[in-house]
Amino acid sequence: MSPAATAACPDRAWAEAWQESWDRQQEGYMPDREVRFAALLDVVEAVAGPRPLVLDLACGTGTISRRLLERFPEARTIAVDIDPALLTIARATLADDQRVRFVRTDLADPAWVLELPETPVDAVLTATALHWLPEPVLRRVYRDLAGIVRPGGAVANADQMEPPDLPRLGAALAGVEAHHQARVRADGRPDWDGWWDIAAADPLIAEAVAERRVLFGGVNHPAEFDPPSSWHVRALLEAGFEEAGVMWRSGAGAVVAALR
Repeated sequence: MSPAATAACPDRAWAEAWQESWDRQQEGYMPDREVRFAALLDVVEAVAGPRPLVLDLACGTGTISRRLLERFPEARTIAVDIDPALLTIARATLADDQRVRFVRTDLADPAWVLELPETPVDAVLTATALHWLPEPVLRRVYRDLAGIVRPGGAVANADQMEPPDLPRLGAALAGVEAHHQARVRADGRPDWDGWWDIAAADPLIAEAVAERRVLFGGVNHPAEFDPPSSWHVRALLEAGFEEAGVMWRSGAGAVVAALR
């Protein structure tokens, strides 16, 4: 059943239902998802303290911003994405919160940073999103981030990044991860494609889903680039960050952080 609202436009109850639905779908792929988010927020606390200005890059439904503001009530966040459907949910959830500013922009456009309402930022957080960018674009985005993060600030990216130094153990751990995913999905929660089909049936978001499919040429983005964590570390150092490395890992899931 779709968590559609009965009102003429999205409201907070509608948004919260979709937030829960999105979280459940994503947890089917990443059972340790909340631990990954906690690792991202640890980076913020380490470099910026309790009142950071954070760029939530490729924010989706505002997942990171919500958890950031819960842990750091005095934080401020700039939530950036291009996806009209996920932004609809994010705005319905957080648009009334003065600590959050939304920017719809395309990271593939080198001018995207000019649309940010404020820089420099203390930290940039992103999760399970930048793998949709082709390699040259991701390299350039990392350079962009080096230009908008203050000295001493940080970038942290949580995604699937194979451990290059553990090829045999990494492959074995992938089997363990698949077992965990199957156990979580046993309750019948929708997968990625199924979730988008449900969203397309909700009249309050159907138009945005249709726009998204035109924008990306289908349910998925046209590109997917999944390099090992060592690639991200190297690219961040080449972009101008002073240090970079894996600060959290579980199997192929990792958080790479870089200090400006």
